[in-house]
Amino acid sequence: MTTFDLSPLFRTSVGFDRLASMLASASRPEQGNSYPPYNIAAVDENQYQVTMAVAGFAEDDIEITTEQNVLSVSGQRADENDDAKYLHRGIATRSFERRFNLADHVRVTGAEMENGLLHIYLEREIPEAMKPRKIEIQPARRLLDVEKREEKAA
Repeated sequence: MTTFDLSPLFRTSVGFDRLASMLASASRPEQGNSYPPYNIAAVDENQYQVTMAVAGFAEDDIEITTEQNVLSVSGQRADENDDAKYLHRGIATRSFERRFNLADHVRVTGAEMENGLLHIYLEREIPEAMKPRKIEIQPARRLLDVEKREEKAA
């Protein structure tokens, strides 16, 4: 098993403790809970789609929430009073909760169910303050004129 020593990063950086905990949890083997199966797809540079196979669950049985960069999807089916005598029961009807860590500025834009698949749409929205902006270069004489005016005023 490979472990990462992030101590050099922490000597020169502040606020990356969330990244370290995500790397640590990613290096641990999954705790055996693979239900329900899911896919994560990058639709384009800033859009993503999580698809979960939730056969047997209705829209009212599923709850999707986001809180502090964590997307939680949980399913709770009502108890069925099924008197059938099964020879084999391979369709899972158990409750589930699946969590996904979201990067900063990623938000859920919608969700829909189709043919037993739950599609959750996500989008990264870069704030204006973080977008690149062009800085206009002013001629040097303007700056010199400002300095001369300030000298005369003093």
